[in-house]
Amino acid sequence: MTTLAVIGAGVIGLSWARLAREHDWDVTIYDPRDDIADVVAAELGHDPRIRIVADIAAAVADADLVQENGPERLPIKQDLFTQIVTHARPDAVLATSSSSITATAIAQGLPDASQVLVGHPFNPPDLMPLVEVVPGSDTADDITKRAVELYQRLDRVPVVIRREMPGFVANRLQLALFREALYLVQQGVLTPADLDVILRNSLGLRWATIGLFEGNVLGGGPAGIRHLYAGVGAQTSTLELGTPSNDPEQMEKVIIQVEQAYGTGTEAFQRLRDKRDTRTRAVLAALNRR
Repeated sequence: MTTLAVIGAGVIGLSWARLAREHDWDVTIYDPRDDIADVVAAELGHDPRIRIVADIAAAVADADLVQENGPERLPIKQDLFTQIVTHARPDAVLATSSSSITATAIAQGLPDASQVLVGHPFNPPDLMPLVEVVPGSDTADDITKRAVELYQRLDRVPVVIRREMPGFVANRLQLALFREALYLVQQGVLTPADLDVILRNSLGLRWATIGLFEGNVLGGGPAGIRHLYAGVGAQTSTLELGTPSNDPEQMEKVIIQVEQAYGTGTEAFQRLRDKRDTRTRAVLAALNRR
C-alpha cells in the first residue's frame, strides 16, 4: 500500500490528501494547529485511511511520498525538512509544494539532500493535473524518477524542470501575464471583470486545448511557425509591455474593482470555487475524450 504524508493541512495539503484518498492511498497528516481534527473532518470526513498524527516523525515514518505544504518562508521550510529528512525512509520522495523557493535553497545545510525536490502543484492539486518536478543540485536521479512515477500514479501530469529558477515555470508565466493585466486595468483600458472575459474567451480557451508554441504552428497556417514569426510575429514583437504601479493607492483601486465584481467572504468564495471546480472538471472530461 502506498502512503502519502501531508505536512501542513491548509488548502493545498488537504487537496493532496483528497487526491491520495481517491486513489486508495493511505494518508498521514501533520499540522500543529489545535483544530486540525475538526478541519480534516469537515473537508474529508471520517476516513480510517486518513490518520492525523502528533508530530512529523510519525507522519513521515512509513511514507512513500512526503508532500510539505508549509508557509512560503525559507526558514520555516528549512526547519520542516530538517525534521523530515531525519525521520523519513531512505527511499522516500521528500517533496515541497513550494511555489517559488528552490529545493537547493530549502536543503541548504542538510546532511543529505538527495531525497529533496520540489513537487509544485497548481491549486487545487486534486483538480489541476500539472506538477512541476524540480530537482535540486543534490537530488538523486532515481528520486526524481520515483517522484514522476508516484505523481503519475495519482493521475497527475508531472513535468521535470531542467534548471532551477525561482518561481519555476508556470508561476513565472502567470506573473508575466498578471503584470500586463494589472497595468492595463490601472491605465483604465478595461475593468478586471472585462479582462477576465477576454482571457476566458480567447487565450484561456485556446490554451486549454493546445499549448503556446503549438498554437504558433497553427497560427502560421500550412507554412507553420516560420510564417507566423515572419509576418504577424514580426509586428507584435515590437510591442512594449507596461510596468504596473505598486503604489498602494493604485493597488487599492484595483482590489476594490475585483471585490465589486466577484464579492468577498465565505459565500462568495464557495460560489466561485464551485463554479471553478465544475467548469474545470467539464473541460478535463472533454479533453480526456480526445
